[in-house]
Amino acid sequence: MAAANAPIAMKEALTLTSLGINQQFITFTHVTMESDKYICVRETSPQNSVVIIDMSMPNQPLRRPITADSALMNPNTRILALKAQIPGSTQDHLQIFNIEAKTKIKSHQMPEQVVFWKWITPKMLGLVTQTSVYHWSIEGNLCCSFLISGTSEPVKVFDRTANLANNQIINYRCDPSEKWLVLIGIAPGAAERPQLVKGNMQLFSVEQQRSQALEAHAASFASFKVPGNENPSTLICFASKTFNAGQATSKMHVIELGAQPGKPGFSKKQADLFFPPDFADDFPVAMQISQKYGLIYVITKLGLLFVYDLETATAVYRNRISPDPIFLTAEASDIGGFYAVNRRGQVLLATVNEATIVPFVSGQLNNLELAVNLAKRGNLPGAENLVVQRFQELFAQTKYKEAAELAADSPQGILRTPDTVAKFQSVPVQSGQTPPLLQYFGTLLTKGKLNAFESLELSRLVVNQNKKNLLENWLAEDKLECSEELGDLVKTVDNDMALKIYIKARATPKVVAAFAERREFDKILIYSKQVGYTPDYLFLLQTILRADPQGAVNFALMMSQMEGGCPVDYNTITDLFLQRNLIREATAFLLDVLKPNLPEHAFLQTKVLEINLVTYPNVADAILANGMFSHYDRPRIAQLCEKAGLFLRALQHYAELPDIKRVIVNTHAIEPQSLVEFFGTLSKEWALDCMKDLLLVNPRGNLQIVVQTAKEYAEQLGVDSCIKLFEQFKTYEGLYFFLGSYLSSSEDPEIHFKYIEAAAKTGQIKEVERVTRESNFYDPEKTKNFLMEAKLPDARPLINVCDRFGFVPDLTHYLYTSNMLRYIEGYVQKVNPANTPMVVGQLLDDECPEDFIKGLILSVRSLLPVEPLVEECEKRNRLRLLTQFLEHLVSEGSQDVHVHNALGKIIIESNNNPEHFLTTNPYYDSRVVGKFCEKRDPTLAVIAYRRGQCDEELINVTNRNSLFKLQARYVVERMDSDLWDKVLQPENEYRRQLIDQVVSTALPESKSPEQVSAAVKAFMTADLPHELIELLEKIVLQNSAFSGNFNLQNLLILTAIKADPSRVMDYINRLDNFDGPAVGEVAVEAQLYEEAFAIFKKFNLNVQAVNVLLDNIRSIERAVEFAFRVEEESVWSQVAKAQLREGLVSDAIESFIRADDSTEFLAVIKAAEDANVYDDLVKYLLMVRQKTKESKVDSELIYAYAKIDRLGEIEEFILMPNVANLQMVGDRLFDDELYEAAKIIFQFISNWAKLAVTLVRLKQFQGAVDAARKANSAKTWKEVCFACVDAEEFRLAQICGLNVIIQVDDLEEVSNYYQNRGCFNELISLMESGLGLERAHMGIFTELGVLYAKYREEKLMEHIKLFASRLNIPKLIRACNEQQHWKELTYLYIQYDEFDNAASTIMNHSPDAWDHMQFKDVAVKVANVELYYKAVHFYLQEHPDLINDMLNVLALRLDHTRVVDIMRKAGFIHLIKPYMVAVQSNNVAAVNEALNEIYVEEEDYDRLRESVDMHDNFDQIGLAQKLEKHELLEMRRIAAYIYKKAGRWKQSIALSKKDNMYKDCMETCSQSGIADLCEDLLVYFIEQGKKECFASCLFICYDLIRPDVALELAWFNGMIDFAFPYLLQFIREYSGKVDDLIKEKIEAVKEVKAKEQEEKDMVAQQNMYAQLLPLALPAPPVPGMAGPSGMGMGMPPHMAGMGMPPHMAGMGMPPMPPYGMPPMGNY
Repeated sequence: MAAANAPIAMKEALTLTSLGINQQFITFTHVTMESDKYICVRETSPQNSVVIIDMSMPNQPLRRPITADSALMNPNTRILALKAQIPGSTQDHLQIFNIEAKTKIKSHQMPEQVVFWKWITPKMLGLVTQTSVYHWSIEGNLCCSFLISGTSEPVKVFDRTANLANNQIINYRCDPSEKWLVLIGIAPGAAERPQLVKGNMQLFSVEQQRSQALEAHAASFASFKVPGNENPSTLICFASKTFNAGQATSKMHVIELGAQPGKPGFSKKQADLFFPPDFADDFPVAMQISQKYGLIYVITKLGLLFVYDLETATAVYRNRISPDPIFLTAEASDIGGFYAVNRRGQVLLATVNEATIVPFVSGQLNNLELAVNLAKRGNLPGAENLVVQRFQELFAQTKYKEAAELAADSPQGILRTPDTVAKFQSVPVQSGQTPPLLQYFGTLLTKGKLNAFESLELSRLVVNQNKKNLLENWLAEDKLECSEELGDLVKTVDNDMALKIYIKARATPKVVAAFAERREFDKILIYSKQVGYTPDYLFLLQTILRADPQGAVNFALMMSQMEGGCPVDYNTITDLFLQRNLIREATAFLLDVLKPNLPEHAFLQTKVLEINLVTYPNVADAILANGMFSHYDRPRIAQLCEKAGLFLRALQHYAELPDIKRVIVNTHAIEPQSLVEFFGTLSKEWALDCMKDLLLVNPRGNLQIVVQTAKEYAEQLGVDSCIKLFEQFKTYEGLYFFLGSYLSSSEDPEIHFKYIEAAAKTGQIKEVERVTRESNFYDPEKTKNFLMEAKLPDARPLINVCDRFGFVPDLTHYLYTSNMLRYIEGYVQKVNPANTPMVVGQLLDDECPEDFIKGLILSVRSLLPVEPLVEECEKRNRLRLLTQFLEHLVSEGSQDVHVHNALGKIIIESNNNPEHFLTTNPYYDSRVVGKFCEKRDPTLAVIAYRRGQCDEELINVTNRNSLFKLQARYVVERMDSDLWDKVLQPENEYRRQLIDQVVSTALPESKSPEQVSAAVKAFMTADLPHELIELLEKIVLQNSAFSGNFNLQNLLILTAIKADPSRVMDYINRLDNFDGPAVGEVAVEAQLYEEAFAIFKKFNLNVQAVNVLLDNIRSIERAVEFAFRVEEESVWSQVAKAQLREGLVSDAIESFIRADDSTEFLAVIKAAEDANVYDDLVKYLLMVRQKTKESKVDSELIYAYAKIDRLGEIEEFILMPNVANLQMVGDRLFDDELYEAAKIIFQFISNWAKLAVTLVRLKQFQGAVDAARKANSAKTWKEVCFACVDAEEFRLAQICGLNVIIQVDDLEEVSNYYQNRGCFNELISLMESGLGLERAHMGIFTELGVLYAKYREEKLMEHIKLFASRLNIPKLIRACNEQQHWKELTYLYIQYDEFDNAASTIMNHSPDAWDHMQFKDVAVKVANVELYYKAVHFYLQEHPDLINDMLNVLALRLDHTRVVDIMRKAGFIHLIKPYMVAVQSNNVAAVNEALNEIYVEEEDYDRLRESVDMHDNFDQIGLAQKLEKHELLEMRRIAAYIYKKAGRWKQSIALSKKDNMYKDCMETCSQSGIADLCEDLLVYFIEQGKKECFASCLFICYDLIRPDVALELAWFNGMIDFAFPYLLQFIREYSGKVDDLIKEKIEAVKEVKAKEQEEKDMVAQQNMYAQLLPLALPAPPVPGMAGPSGMGMGMPPHMAGMGMPPHMAGMGMPPMPPYGMPPMGNY
């Protein structure tokens, strides 16, 4: 059967291999497809990865590097489940990831291996182990009854039955309700027919917790609604193929699960599966069910598809859909088909061919009932006649119920028509029975939704029976299709329900009318916007205004917010409100719509303000206060505000200074703060002028406002200007208040002074006192002078100024001369006692009595600063004045240094036992008093300085007065290092005198060790070694108290070492109590080696002594002699180390043995190896092994044995306990070519790898191979292999090589090694042997191909074809290219999808590589367009007979113009005529012209006419000009035809006339539409005497020829008879036109009359509303609102006639006032 007519359509959705997926991974274990949304492929090479293919965009696969044993994509969402076995166990690790969110959702470690798993729902995974089945929810809890709520782990559902033991599980499914589960597995077939796989199935009931074992290969669940049962039944369908008694039986079963008690059930069905003989061993692998069409799809392994009807199990279709085995399917529920994946990687999509399946079933299968059922279930075409025929049969048999059901389920609703309803209506109703019409409607309601006509008819029945509730229920259930007619019907019983129907039916005018009736005007706008309807807004607004003014406001505001702007002008809306005197409503509307404050609303802004200023000034004031308008007429509003008493608003709107001055003086009616704020809007000059006017009109009353204004805007007005203003009017009070507010922020001294001045003049003494105390910015001198001149009764302001700014003497003088002694006392006692000294000094200068001064001083007492007081008195030589005061302070226990300094000065000056004071008083300042004493008595100064440790002053005074003994004693007693440094500096000219006194007097007198130590340290620090030696000899060697001092002896020797080495040996012999080790080390550092040796020897420090001999004196002989003398191991150890350093290895080893020292074994080993004294080394190492267990020692002992060829000792040693690093020793022996010893070691430690290499060195190749086999190391195999190759032991080399080449990294090295030595045949033999290895990899196959290319090209192609999938094609491509194997290179390029290179290779090397069929396959896949044209040249040159075949293959990709150009240039355009004919449908100019040329040349006018007619893209005029001179008539006719097509009518007609082709002439004239051409042709026919042509022309050109011309020509030329048919036709046509005009006129008159009647009705309706409105008159005035004229807001008498024009009085519209707004009355 043709595929187009097949009931099932198959197509290839995609190919997995085209997405880069290797063929080896297209298997059941690597590919999963859980739904029609995703395919998941698991790859294991070249790296582990998972490829996710989204079926909505299959060309963009998502590849992620993931290692897993299985991967499943969720059926609905981008969630990936992964399963991997835990290494070393049988447990599986399960993980679930959200790919989009890049998060892990869940993970779990299963205690047993999962052999199969599947998404059974989008939220649940089914896990099958060897024994049980588990469910795992990704949400943490499952809805099934067998799971524990909230669990996140898999929950066991049931155990596997015995029939599934040792089965491979291939599917697991659950029904939609999750109450039934089915597990399917396959197992090897029976022994007598093992190739027929056996299928087993386990069906499990969740509710009953029971299982049933069945034989089946594939199964699936389905839902089916049985007639008479409103609940769907759950069905299971399964297919099996069994082998019993030598017979194979194939069945398909459909069974209901969980039959519902008391309800009709589904009867069990079964059908046979018919397998062709060639498919005897084929078996079902999958089953999918199309719920959309009610079909069962059974798919077998070998690609057979069986299609069955779900309801009857009737076979519908069978066909093979895939030549390759199918292993995976998935349901495509949206389209009622399925996807299938075969081993080739094809993803096939099977769908129902809706156009053919029903005709196929009814025609091919002759199953009319099934065809009808399919059409009904799937709403499919093709059964219309059957359904109609069946319906008529049922109706004729009075089976109305069955007929109703058939009509309800009729495919594509072919019976849901008014005829069907009328048919049921026509049936007479039997008494006691339900009317057939109601049965019909009832059936439709149970099946679904009624159409518009059915809904209307049913509703009419219900309304007539007054059962409105049924309509409500049906509407709620969406059973009725709403229409305007249905709404009209329902409106008679329920307006609300009718409105709902209108809305659903989108009957917009009816909806608007309904909302208007319900007064829900806001909903009108919302609904109109939603549906895009434009109602009559003005009419609606007028209607609302009469009933609900506030509602009208809201409606108007809603209109103003509509998209696209308000449909009614704002001014018109406002006038409607004002006509009814609705001022507040008009104001509310305008305030809302004018919020944007736009310039175009200036008129309306002015209008709303005028209205309210006249009627409600407070409202206007509030509007202006909000500041929402800025475009109104400000001068006009300013005048109205002034008249209304809103002076502040008037000020804000006036723009001229005289107007402002006139209004601003009304301060009694203006809130002061607002007035002050208004001043802020004026310029500086205007503000000052207005302030002057305020002060001129009412200075006292307006002073506060002026002051407040000056305060607020001081910066704008200028402080100086404000001050001048107040000074001009001499208002110091205003100046005081103004500057008081500005003072805190000003730093201008003048402003502060003026404020003080104003405060003083206004009597604000306290404020003067505060400012002088707190301000820092006034001019103190100026302020002081002003206050002195003002002579204020309170001197505190002056005291503040003088105290703060240092005018205390002036203050004192002013107060003393003004006899204000009380203020002097108060100042020093309370204000600033610290300034008492200056006060006392000034009083002394003013010759004030001493008693007052003393009393003043005593009154202050302890608060008085003594030092400045003493200074003031001392300057005036009046110090004794303070004696009583000072003694009083001392008696009170004062410890003030200044008090005691002053008292000391008085005692020293009076010479009243000063030494006692200086030594006993602890409070005076030694520096101050000492300075005071220096000129009077230096010894007193020394006493004072010593007491205060004034080092600098004491040194200076003793130096000046030569008191060095006192200085030396002081320095020794001080023990201060800094003081010592200072006096011992070389720059000190008195240093020698001081040193002499220290050595001769100070230190001998001292008994303190600390003082001596400090002095010695000072001498050392000062680098005075000779003086220090002199000092120490006097102390240490002359039997002083410090003669035996340990430190001093050390110091003496060390100083001598540094300063005088000749004395060192004498000091060593004379002194005993010194630090020998330390001094010895110092002597060594000073290179006094003999002295150091004497010191170490004296203190029995033998090691140090021998070190001096060895390291410093460098005498090994003396050292050996000294060692023999002392016989200490430590000494021998040092001697041995020295001998080792000098290269005396044998002597050193002997000394080490004497010292019994094993610590230096590493150095000894190295030295012995360097000196090659392994015999001595063995002795030493044997000694060392007795003391320590070191790996190095044992290892070196083995090496030493090997070096002296004592192999027997080696074997004995390694058998004994030891800690030798045998591996390292063996490697070392190997490196030193001691192979026999290394062999012993490697054999002992089983290091087969090293042993193999060692045996290679020993030429023992067979043993080396055996050792390499034990080592099983690639490196070892490789080394042995290479050695065998070099030794030409190729058999052994091949054994080794096979173990090397399985490693990819080593393969190339082995190949190069063989080839470099010319062993090509052996290498090829090795590689060929490697092909059969279990671990053979791509590199082996590739390398063998390269070798074939180089050395055995005859085997290359066979090798490539056999192993193309296992080759590294790029590498082999390079090899073939280098060796010039073009045929093989082409094949490789094709296999690698490098079609461009393949094509180029074929063309460049055609003798070897070209094959026509192959080249065609390659050419269509080439990406480089230029290669197409290169192929054209190639075929033209080498294979011109096949060029058309090639061009046809490339036709869709070629630029046809370029191909034609190529062939034209080559001169072979005729060669590609078949190709050009094939592509001429593209209407390419070059192709058309080339073919036309060929046709002309061949005189093939039929083809030329066809070409010209069908393809117009060519040079038409050029071709016509060429053809009109052609000798063939048909060619000239074509030229005339072309002229006609090009619109060149005259040329075409002339050419046709020339050839007597009169029919062509007439047709050309008719098509031209030009009357003159037709009439000229008539004249031509008359001239030629062609009467028949004349008659024919009249007929053909009937529409273009004027009747008068035709009659005239016929009459004049005697051809009336030939023109008479034309005249009859013309008369009949025109009489018909007249009849039509008369009819149209009558209809137009009727329409005009109907329209006039409609307008009259409309006017009448509008007048009904207009009666409620005033006719061209204003609304009645509101009581109390009448204007001066008594007309209120009405219209002035002289404007009464300026309403609407008279001709509009009867139009139903209320008259509008002039200028668009009501008059405003008189103001």
